[in-house]
Amino acid sequence: MTKHFIYTILKQRSVQTILVLSLYILTASLLPPTAHQLLYTSSLFIKDILIWIMPLTVGFFIAYTVSSFENKAPAFILSLICFEGFSNLSSVWYTFSFASLSIDSMPLLQGADLKTGFTALWRLPFQKPAWWAADKGCIVGLIIGCIAALRKNDFLSRILYKGKKIMEFILTRFFARLIPLFILGFAAHLHQTRLLQQIFLEYSVLLSWLLIALCLYITFLFAVAAGFDPKRTVNQFKNLLPAGGIALTSGCSLSTMPWTIQGTSKNLQNPKLAEAIIPATTNIQQIGDCIANTFLCFVIYKHFNGHAPDISTWFTFSIAFTIARFATAAVIGGAIFIMLPIYEVYLNFTPEMIAIILAFNVLLDPIITSSNVIANGALCCIFERFWMWLEAFSVMKIRQHLDI
Repeated sequence: MTKHFIYTILKQRSVQTILVLSLYILTASLLPPTAHQLLYTSSLFIKDILIWIMPLTVGFFIAYTVSSFENKAPAFILSLICFEGFSNLSSVWYTFSFASLSIDSMPLLQGADLKTGFTALWRLPFQKPAWWAADKGCIVGLIIGCIAALRKNDFLSRILYKGKKIMEFILTRFFARLIPLFILGFAAHLHQTRLLQQIFLEYSVLLSWLLIALCLYITFLFAVAAGFDPKRTVNQFKNLLPAGGIALTSGCSLSTMPWTIQGTSKNLQNPKLAEAIIPATTNIQQIGDCIANTFLCFVIYKHFNGHAPDISTWFTFSIAFTIARFATAAVIGGAIFIMLPIYEVYLNFTPEMIAIILAFNVLLDPIITSSNVIANGALCCIFERFWMWLEAFSVMKIRQHLDI
């Protein structure tokens, strides 16, 4: 029993990452300079390969997700997609406002200087062309997905399914298992620039602000879902707590789906609606993920650039980020890799910045997953109110037309 428990704990990616980083910090002074450079070179190689395959990956994932809606009512699916996109986009801009107002109260790294002689031993000898980018993959994926959904072409659907499965296998069975090594190489670079220990000491304070941001937004969602009735707000939140607790311990949104549907059904006027919405939105409508990642993006950006991202930069980033959320619906365990090119292209993230946000994604995964599940239950209730309004509006328009 004890061995099984230890094995289960060691299988957790967050535990593996903590152990690897702790071991490195303890032994870093004993390693020769070449060893640090080799670790850094390995991380850059993994990152470069990811950047190369990501446009194809994003294209397949988005195309498959959109095409999978072919058997659903078009009006319902269109409304659901628009609602999900709006809810994710709203959470990104909420985070921008919250971070902008609270950033001056957060401890920031001062005088971070990454201009040292520490470099990789080698890099890939060729550069990725500008047209081979993740945002282009998003656009192509949306177009092909819509064609597959509308034309209902079995051959195209099979290609999208097989392509999605291949790319998912590469991400979850290969790259996801390399996360500790991926982070370790960049940690070696940060250690050589004397920023590693300082980063984790300073960022431990920032995490409390992140938790406040999550709690405030989720509370607001439940309040909206309950019509701002305090008693109903508390009751609806209680109904989702079992699913949130399971997500916190399992770290997997999909494994909590039966409990999420059960808890959400108790909060709906039409309980069966949960069975249609929750499975379709579990991996797309991820409010906890959106808030956590965009908050970290904002703070890391200011740490390394000395100023917060401006509104125009955040606008283009938020659009690309929101569209990319639809790509993560088709992949389990490797969704973070979908977002890395977005951070690099639209926020000019360096390898060190990517390593930091990846490390915190791994460490905060249980909290983020639990927030996703609980918020998704609240958003399902809000969507029900939205869908009922649309139905009532449609009936009213039809009656007006008949009267004419």
